[in-house]
Amino acid sequence: MKRYTSSQVRQRLSAVLDAAERGEHVVIERRGVRFALRAERASDARPRRRRSLIQWLDPAVAEGQWTWTWSPRGLKFKSRLNKR
Repeated sequence: MKRYTSSQVRQRLSAVLDAAERGEHVVIERRGVRFALRAERASDARPRRRRSLIQWLDPAVAEGQWTWTWSPRGLKFKSRLNKR
C-alpha cells in the first residue's frame, strides 16, 4: 500500500494515478483523514437511446412545417404546407 500526503499528491499526481491504475492500494492522508484511491475501468456499453416522450401525429408538425395563430378559443395550429 502506498501512502501520500495531499501535498505529495499535488506534486506527483500522474505517478499516484499510475499506481492506482496498476491496482496498487493508494491512500491519501490530509489532516488525519484518509482517502482511498482506486481506478475504475470505463464501460464499453453505449448509453441506450431513450424513447421519445412526444408522439408525432401530424407529419407537418414532425417536419416543423406548422404555425399558430391566436383565436378567441385559444391557439390555433395550421400547416404551412399547401394542400392541393
